[in-house]
Amino acid sequence: MSDNVTEEKQDAPRPPQQRQHGPGGPGMGAPTEKAGNFKESGKRLVGLLTPELALVAVVIVLGIGSVTLSVVGPKILGNATTVIFEGFLAGGVDFPRLHEILLQVVLIYIGSAILGLLQGFILNGVTQRTVYRLRQSVEDKIHRLPLSYFDRHQRGDLLSRVTNDIDNISQTLQQTLSQIFTSVLTVIGILIMMFSISWELALVALVSIPLTAIVVAQIAKRSQPKFVAQWKHTGDLNSQIEEGYTGHALVKVFGRGKQSREEFAAKNEELYEASFGAQFISGIIMPSAMFIGNLVYVAIAVVGGLRVASGTMTLGDVQAFIQYSRQFQQPVSQLGSMANLLQSGVASAERVFELLDAEEQGADPEPAESPTDDHGRLVFEDVSFRYVEDKPLIDNLDLVVEPGRTVAIVGPTGAGKTTLVNLVMRFYELSGGRITLDGTDTAAMTRADLRARTGMVLQDTWLFGGTIRDNIAYGRTDATEEEILAAAKAAYVDRFVHSLPDGYDTVLDDDATNLSAGERQLVTIARAFVAQPQVLILDEATSSVDTRTELLVQRAMAKLRQDRTAFVIAHRLSTIRDADLILVMENGSIVEQGNHAQLLEAKGAYARLYEAQFAAPLEEVEPPIDPVDPATGELATVFDDPSVPHPGAPPHRGEELDDAEVDRI
Repeated sequence: MSDNVTEEKQDAPRPPQQRQHGPGGPGMGAPTEKAGNFKESGKRLVGLLTPELALVAVVIVLGIGSVTLSVVGPKILGNATTVIFEGFLAGGVDFPRLHEILLQVVLIYIGSAILGLLQGFILNGVTQRTVYRLRQSVEDKIHRLPLSYFDRHQRGDLLSRVTNDIDNISQTLQQTLSQIFTSVLTVIGILIMMFSISWELALVALVSIPLTAIVVAQIAKRSQPKFVAQWKHTGDLNSQIEEGYTGHALVKVFGRGKQSREEFAAKNEELYEASFGAQFISGIIMPSAMFIGNLVYVAIAVVGGLRVASGTMTLGDVQAFIQYSRQFQQPVSQLGSMANLLQSGVASAERVFELLDAEEQGADPEPAESPTDDHGRLVFEDVSFRYVEDKPLIDNLDLVVEPGRTVAIVGPTGAGKTTLVNLVMRFYELSGGRITLDGTDTAAMTRADLRARTGMVLQDTWLFGGTIRDNIAYGRTDATEEEILAAAKAAYVDRFVHSLPDGYDTVLDDDATNLSAGERQLVTIARAFVAQPQVLILDEATSSVDTRTELLVQRAMAKLRQDRTAFVIAHRLSTIRDADLILVMENGSIVEQGNHAQLLEAKGAYARLYEAQFAAPLEEVEPPIDPVDPATGELATVFDDPSVPHPGAPPHRGEELDDAEVDRI
């Protein structure tokens, strides 16, 4: 069976760090996120390229070649200008020499373009493989996280980290790595050429670098927190959207559409303000760098013109230097404009790294133990558990469940029923004591081995997008067609599947809306049949189906429990009267145990629960037809005399159908 139980209804309180709230209800976001260490996060992001170092070296070599050719071009082209200028002064242009120079320039630029294309092609592969590994690391990490992590984090925010943030990292690496390599190499190459022509003019051009660096640093300091807030608010908005859409029906039923829209508008406004601030502030970088570059360009043109007039420089050198100055400002401006992309990418990387650094569930023991017997005998020895250290939930629990017995667990909400079976599955680790399966401590087993011996049917039916056959076979992927059909018949799936257009090949959508709630539940039971577990856990498996479907589900579960150790969690006591042992839990402790007849005779907690369900109602909470008391004119909400039944109120008594009626259904 799958160990994905993040959708499971917890009957015990969740850790208080963050409860999930209902559709349209007030959201509890994560604490306000502060900007992390940009330098360290940036270094870690670049460190993701380590497996590609050989290709990165090739990219650098190709970049050096491409930039070298591109920066040599203007110098040679300047020679062509000098040939033309001197030819006009001498009365004739040396055209053969001019053709030779122009051919060299064309070949140089073609070579530069080819090397640049190869560089981009290889770098694209490096980037995509890096992001591929990052996605794989996140996916593997999610499977190593304890269930408590998902209790504390909103699902929409986690999805945003896995999708939006990783996509943003991919975009950042794709757009910045190539430009950074090319821009840095271009700046270095152009400086070399500038100094080779005129060190005085080169010093004038160098003034732009510290000025641009100061401007970029000041702007980046103000925009980085905005980018962090932008991606945090993106996650919060995704959480609100995911919650509102999955609970759309409840939003409509309780008339919370307006509040849901208001919540969306508020979170959307927060995201808008953060995004606008981040993009606006960082967007100042490029115009500022261009402004500084234009000032330097004017200075170079004036100083160069004066030197030509004085005869200390040739016109071709000045023309080449001016061209270099324009080329020089372009990569400098690009480096400045990339600051906003880098800040956005690093902000997303921080969120992904936070997920990757989250504390994992304990590793499986090495070497692991495995039961030699396959009976399914479970023993709880002095078991204690708490979600929060100072708030005990289960204390000093001792229990022996013999093979083949059915144990029902009942009690009020929050008593610890679902928590008890979650401890059997090791979804949470014990705070004290131990649980053994056929004499082997479950903590000494691998989780995969333990869960392969345990099947679970939950109250919330989880089916994936695929055929009914595939959903049944999910319990055991190597199940044969005969085993799948046998499980379907045993779980009464075969009764309705033939009425579907494609039978067992009917494709379910993601929410399986083309099946009723009861039909979906029967499919999950068939899935448990196929798994053939030693220990079976049925957690409120009939609470959301109608009475007649419940009878079919009960029969299917009765067959499924045969020759297996079974735990049945139920609020409807009529469903567990035939259990071998009934445990009554209150506040994490077993206050009563015995079979149905014994517990009724004891007239304790179980008897009170049973009477509360099957006795006629003694008190009505609905108002009379006319809610205004004519004597006082005040609003009447309940009858003063609780023994007087509400007019027309039907008695709520537990009624069951016999076997003949079930067969008729």
